[in-house]
Amino acid sequence: MSSGREYPARPLVGIGIVVLKPPHEVLLIRRGRAPMLGAWGLPGGGQELGETAEAAARRELLEETGLAVGELKLAGNVDSIDRDAEGRVRYHYTIIDFAALWTGGEPRALTDAAAVTWADLRKLDDYALWSEAHRIIALALRAFGLETG
Repeated sequence: MSSGREYPARPLVGIGIVVLKPPHEVLLIRRGRAPMLGAWGLPGGGQELGETAEAAARRELLEETGLAVGELKLAGNVDSIDRDAEGRVRYHYTIIDFAALWTGGEPRALTDAAAVTWADLRKLDDYALWSEAHRIIALALRAFGLETG
């Protein structure tokens, strides 16, 4: 086992953030590196030593998209465990997801984001999102009392 992201000795803490732009949009990024290289998903990344979860969410959003947001609400958590062909744990993240409302600015693909878009909540199937991303987006909408209809 290594102490890095791949084949870790213990689970790593990941942070995700759902940025909602009422009435029907959510911010998505196309991942520019592993894990899930090229896949669309929520902005986020690893929490750093000495950093609060909320500060990590704000930092990751700013680093990946150039956006800052106001109030954060805890949306939920995800256990992301990826095994290789031999069954060894290749990646293991406990992901803490926050939700926020867009407050202004245009997102840009920065750092490890290859692309960024405002996705229509009613057309999320166009992005082949991980099932857990759908679940967390639904929890974020609920946290702010928003409907997708």
